[in-house]
Amino acid sequence: MGVSVRVKLAAMTKPRLIYFDAPVSRGEECRLALHVAGIDFDDVRFKPADWPAIKAQAPYGAVPVLELPDKPPLAHSNAILTLIGRRHGLHPTDDFEAAQHEGMLQHVEDMRFVVGPTLRLGEAEKKAAREALVATFLPAWANATERNIPGGPFFAGAKLHVVDIKLHMAVRWFIGGKVDHIPATIFDACPKLIAVYSAVRDHAAVKAWYAKT
Repeated sequence: MGVSVRVKLAAMTKPRLIYFDAPVSRGEECRLALHVAGIDFDDVRFKPADWPAIKAQAPYGAVPVLELPDKPPLAHSNAILTLIGRRHGLHPTDDFEAAQHEGMLQHVEDMRFVVGPTLRLGEAEKKAAREALVATFLPAWANATERNIPGGPFFAGAKLHVVDIKLHMAVRWFIGGKVDHIPATIFDACPKLIAVYSAVRDHAAVKAWYAKT
């Protein structure tokens, strides 16, 4: 939808999530979390041409940004996911269990920080960089993920949490085979990770989100 981001918070009647007009990455996982939580929100999407103006207004110069009535803008996907999870039963109430989930949220970000810069490389450099990631970093990342998933089919067992949505988006990035020089099978040796991806994909609320978008 079109966007005029500079809106007085006092005039807001429901949350607004601001992100690029694309069903990917940090923005999409926050959209999914809001939808799964049953929150009626404004899904504010913008085009790349609008990015400089939005970047200047964002708390940390990055998106997604969640705006809530009578609150300052909240940035960074893990903060947004954790807030949604705490308020709507999608994040553990036990402090140690919550910390385990938050560790995995950060683990996904660690992977994105390594893979993300390859998007901006020239073709020859991108190929070399991604082949190196396939040889070393991504298998190690996936193995660490697998070791630290205590439950099944979701991260903590039978119940979906925001961490599952983030893991789903991480796997979804690669599994379609659209990331050049990284095979779609990169995580096939990690059945618990693939099970989380599949369980989120097949969740009724997630299916409903993609049926309408």
